This record gives sequence, structure tokens and C-alpha cells, in this order.
Amino acid sequence: MDEMEHEIKRLIIETLHLEGITPDAIDSDAPLFVSGLGLDSIDALELAMEIRKRYGVRTNADDAQNRNIFASARSLAAHVATHRQTRD
Repeated sequence: MDEMEHEIKRLIIETLHLEGITPDAIDSDAPLFVSGLGLDSIDALELAMEIRKRYGVRTNADDAQNRNIFASARSLAAHVATHRQTRD
């Protein structure tokens, strides 16, 4: 498993307080919303805020790409890896 994917899975679990779920239990390609983990729009907002805080990656609520960005742990990790701001 890619290191960033694992990190994003841990972030999802910690941010959303998903008890009894480990990073290995989250399928990297499974949908995060509705089916899959069954997350909702409030969860998306919480994740977006934590990603912005932790990685400096901003997403806009009205961005048409959000559906693709938040489609799976893998797509979210790829977006964060590409857009994260380095902290010195």
C-alpha cells in the first residue's frame, strides 16, 4: 500500500472517529460515499477541513472535481500528494 494512501486512510479513521476500522480494512478503490464506507456530506466537509489543516490542500465546495477527488482513498491520496504544500 502506498504510504500516502495509508496516511489518508488513518486520517479518515481519526477525523471521522470510525471505531473498529483499520487502514487495512479500507479498500483503496472502494467508494468513500454512499456505498463503501458510507460517508455523507458532513463527513466530506470534516475531511476537507482536516486535509486543509494538515496538508495545506484546499478544496472548494462548489468544485466540480470534488466527486473525483473524494471518490476513493486512492484518489484522495493522489490529490493530496500532488497538491500538498511542503512545510519547512
